[in-house]
Amino acid sequence: MSAALAGKVALVTGASRGIGRAAALSLARAGADVVVTATSDHGADETARAITALKRRALAATCDVSDSHSVDALISRIHKGLGRVDVLVNNAATIHRASLVETQDAEFDRQIRVNLVGAFYLIRRLVPSMVERGWGRIVNVSSISGTVGTPKLAGYCASKWGLNGLTKSVAAELNGSGVLVCAVLPGSVETDMLKGSGFEPKMSAEDVAGVICYLCADAPMVMTGSLVEVFG
Repeated sequence: MSAALAGKVALVTGASRGIGRAAALSLARAGADVVVTATSDHGADETARAITALKRRALAATCDVSDSHSVDALISRIHKGLGRVDVLVNNAATIHRASLVETQDAEFDRQIRVNLVGAFYLIRRLVPSMVERGWGRIVNVSSISGTVGTPKLAGYCASKWGLNGLTKSVAAELNGSGVLVCAVLPGSVETDMLKGSGFEPKMSAEDVAGVICYLCADAPMVMTGSLVEVFG
């Protein structure tokens, strides 16, 4: 068990499957109690049961991170249930593959709001208490698509480039506060999101989760602001 996460409380969004679920379990194995969110009760509950099987406390909740009221309700529930959040993993994401002209306004907006705005909502609300305690870890799950332009992924690429910029800005603003802020940029991961992309998986969700857990538990503060590319 990592001493860094013993007694800490982690929040992982989009934790019903894939990278989010693997990250939640990895953090629990490292000693953290974990709050897991999904857009349905079933997904969050299943991950929470797996965490309690590891002898850690778990709290399952539904949350639409693109809705500020839903985020506020989540944080209120966390404060009542586990008291605080020490570690935030912004993993919730959505993707829509279509050509530029076939992409509807609502489809573009949804990707920006879930993948980028949702991360901002949570960071803005949770950072003050982290700074007050002098310790916190924020890991944004971005993508290699945040460094390149990919056909038929205008909204997704824009959201991930934006998430990288948010990571850099928040890290610079919080430098010296004891709060480390990083992003993980995976390549092709064997998840449902990769299906239909035409790319072969190069790594597992557990591979990426290991990097996330390292950043939350053992990474030195000099890594704050890092965009960690993971190719497999």
